[in-house]
Amino acid sequence: MMDRFIDTIEWLAAAFVGIVAMDIFVSVLLRYFFAVSIPDSYDFGKLLLGILIFWGIAATSYRGGHITVDLLWSAAGPRGKRLIDIFATLVLLFVVTVQTVMLFDKVRLTYQDNVLTYDLRIPTWPFALVAWLGDVSAVLLIAIRTWRLIFYPLSMTEPHAEKVLD
Repeated sequence: MMDRFIDTIEWLAAAFVGIVAMDIFVSVLLRYFFAVSIPDSYDFGKLLLGILIFWGIAATSYRGGHITVDLLWSAAGPRGKRLIDIFATLVLLFVVTVQTVMLFDKVRLTYQDNVLTYDLRIPTWPFALVAWLGDVSAVLLIAIRTWRLIFYPLSMTEPHAEKVLD
């Protein structure tokens, strides 16, 4: 059940990558060949990119696929590596949790201030809300990662190895 939740979040992050790529491709295609631009394409692009970033944080945080510095970690023994992993994940959990709280304030203020896109006058708060949900997902996945690192460290050594064989 938990792995299905994790996979769903990763698929959503991948879908947002596709949406951003399609937005950019279509915008460039229309502008280059037809001298037409999509109304609010710049606003949509930056709002979608924000969504992509926060859902990307969720996808990479659980797998540990984000940028790391492994100088100390590679010199440590197995117990030291596990302690470093737990400490680093707890720090990440704290930072992303604070970020999530602050981002919710941004969603609330965007809603209250009725911030709209330039051309079509579309409210931007739903985009901020979707980005915030990505951040909430990141907190949940980092919490799951922390739990598994502490209580089930073997489950974190080769994630989804059994799915490759299916």
